[in-house]
Amino acid sequence: MTDKNAPDDNNPIARRNFLLGASTAVAAGLTPTAPAQAQQPTTAAPAVPAAGSEPATYLTLTQAEAAFFAAAVDTMIPADELTPSGSDCGIVTFIDRQLASAWGGGAKMYRTGPFRKAKPEYGYQLPLTPRQFFAVGIVATNAWAHKVYGKDFDRLAANEREDALKALEQGKAELGDFDAKPFFEALLDIAMEGFFADPIYGGNRNKVAWKMIGFPGLPAVYSHLIEQYRNKRYVVEPQSIADFS
Repeated sequence: MTDKNAPDDNNPIARRNFLLGASTAVAAGLTPTAPAQAQQPTTAAPAVPAAGSEPATYLTLTQAEAAFFAAAVDTMIPADELTPSGSDCGIVTFIDRQLASAWGGGAKMYRTGPFRKAKPEYGYQLPLTPRQFFAVGIVATNAWAHKVYGKDFDRLAANEREDALKALEQGKAELGDFDAKPFFEALLDIAMEGFFADPIYGGNRNKVAWKMIGFPGLPAVYSHLIEQYRNKRYVVEPQSIADFS
């Protein structure tokens, strides 16, 4: 989303460069003071389906959160000749499953203070679980979007959503005590994971991302062909974990 990676309408691959080269570490130095209800996710609400591809209900995402993620990933990965949109690729489903998992609940994360502002190289410095982190970030982003645009992020026009994501990435969006830049980095990170992960986890539906980059699949059943296809393109239907179940 930076200027140097600005989309080139004549080069569709360039529009996806952010997926290949962006930094994904969540920086330190955050001291969020979001409303208590935002830090404790509410019961999952009926989801807004994307072209009939999303579940009727999510495991943990509220309707507002699902709408936010759908708008974000569709802005990062718009439908074109390469793949369907990010939400139609199943990325929101992937995010929902990840945030509903033990990882989303902060399993194996050190969350005992003190929590102090620190340099990015010291890593994550918040008491929030990943699930809470995204919940707080969405509330803060929507509040900022209301001030700037008069509506929630998911209701913005496509060009406004892109500008909003750039403001988050550059740390220019004023989210109170919540730092916009690490929130964008975490959002980009989980979108990348959902786009390229094995389809068994909910994203990369129909293996569209693997087909786009020519990845033959996770299990290396093609190892005996490495020498035969050295420096040559290997075209084959990708295989996922589910194909070997």
